[in-house]
Amino acid sequence: MLQYLITNFSDFQLACLGSFFLHESVFFLSGLPFIFFERAGWLSKYKIQTKNNTPAAQEKCITRLLLYHFGVNLPVMIFSYPVFKFMGMRSTLPLPSWKVMSTQILFYFILEDFVFYWGHRILHTKWLYKHVHSVHHEYATPFGLTSEYAHPAEILFLGFATIVGPAITGPHLITLWLWMVLRVLETVEAHCGYHFPWSLSNLLPLYGGSDFHDYHHRLLYTKSGNYSSTFVYMDWIFGTDKGYRKLKALKTGRDEVTHKEM
Repeated sequence: MLQYLITNFSDFQLACLGSFFLHESVFFLSGLPFIFFERAGWLSKYKIQTKNNTPAAQEKCITRLLLYHFGVNLPVMIFSYPVFKFMGMRSTLPLPSWKVMSTQILFYFILEDFVFYWGHRILHTKWLYKHVHSVHHEYATPFGLTSEYAHPAEILFLGFATIVGPAITGPHLITLWLWMVLRVLETVEAHCGYHFPWSLSNLLPLYGGSDFHDYHHRLLYTKSGNYSSTFVYMDWIFGTDKGYRKLKALKTGRDEVTHKEM
C-alpha cells in the first residue's frame, strides 16, 4: 500500500491532502455514531449526562466543522508542510521500527498534553473565554464531534500543541499518520459523553477520558478545571482537578452506602 502511494503521489500530496483525507475519515467515522446513539437512546445507561442535544444543535456542529476543516485545518496542513519537510519528514521506504514510532508517539502525547494544558488554562481567562473559547463550550453536553468545534483562533492556538512534537522530530509520514489517528480517537472519546466499562480511563490510571473531560464542559468557566487533553497528572500537580476529585469521592461514598443498604 505504501509503495503504491509513494509511487503515485508526491510527498506534498501525501502529507497535505492525504493527511487531511485521513483526518476527516477517522474523525467523522468515530464521531458520528455518538450522534445516533444520543438520538436513538442507545447505550443510555452509559451516558454521563441525562441531557441530550437537539438535532438542530448537532447539525450546526457538523456544518461549522466542515467550514473550519476546509477553511482552517487544510490551509494549516499546506502551509506547515515546508516546516515538516525541513525537519526531515519523509514518506520513502524503509519504515521506521515500531520502537522508534512508539517512542516518538509517546513523546508527542506527553508534549501535547503539557502544551495543551497551559494553552487551555490561558483560554479560560475571562477575555479569551468570552471572545474565543466560549465557542467550544456552546455544548455543555458534548458529543464526539464537538471535540473539534471551536473558534478558528483556538484551532490555531491549541492545534500548535498537536503539531509541535512532529514538527520537532520530523517523523516518517506513517508515524505522523498514526499519531494523527490516535490523537483524533482520543479527543473524540474524551468528548463522546459516554463512560463505558471498557473505557481506557478504567484501565490506565493516568488517562483522563470522557468522564474527566465531561466535568470540564458542564461547569462555569471559572470553576471548571480538568484542563489537560489526555492525561490527568498536570491537573493533579497544579490542583486544577480538586472539584472533580471531590465530586468523584462523594459519588463513590453514595454508591458504597447504597450497596450496603442493598
